[in-house]
Amino acid sequence: MIINAIITAGGTSSRFGNKNKLLEIINGKEVIKHTVDVFEKSSADKIIICANPSIINDFKEIFKDYKKVEIIEGGQTRQESVYNGLNHCECDYVLIHDGARPLITVDLVELCINSVKDRNAVSVMTKTVDTIKEVVNDKIIRTIDRSKLYNTQTPQAFKYDIIMRAHKKFIGQAYTDDAGMVEALGEDVYIVNGSYKNIKITTQNDIDIAKVYMSENI
Repeated sequence: MIINAIITAGGTSSRFGNKNKLLEIINGKEVIKHTVDVFEKSSADKIIICANPSIINDFKEIFKDYKKVEIIEGGQTRQESVYNGLNHCECDYVLIHDGARPLITVDLVELCINSVKDRNAVSVMTKTVDTIKEVVNDKIIRTIDRSKLYNTQTPQAFKYDIIMRAHKKFIGQAYTDDAGMVEALGEDVYIVNGSYKNIKITTQNDIDIAKVYMSENI
């Protein structure tokens, strides 16, 4: 079975600051390099990075010696970026991962690969631990039962023809979650238990948290 991985890197990092967060240095290398290095070590056969045009040249330099990596231009939305990536895939199964999640592990990637072969569509998730409130106009309407609630992470992994069918059906919409597209298609999606350390870098504060987590693994 051929496995491809799509790494989304098309965002503008508007909430991060003046620098694209994927080029921020943590422990001596860029955020995007931490992420891609994990997939390089995995059993994925090809890694497609869907990059913002403004940083494509940076990525080409960073990954110039990587045999598995192909860098393409991302879209205006995450959904468009993933669709661009899918059109460059040649595989049976595909993993889709946020470039801004550098704390992913090889073990978790391999768990997704093994799980998707049995279940066709899986998403890494963590159990919700906070108490969740529904609020309207600053007023708490109700407390939501968290016993069935999970937080979505990536990677998400799919049989290629299923996720491609979903993207073609919902083209032009604004899904931020590929599993949600597959659910809307009427297909079952199963969970893979993730890690609370698998954070997404969004703000400068997340860089500090990532540094702490990485230092624990040294």
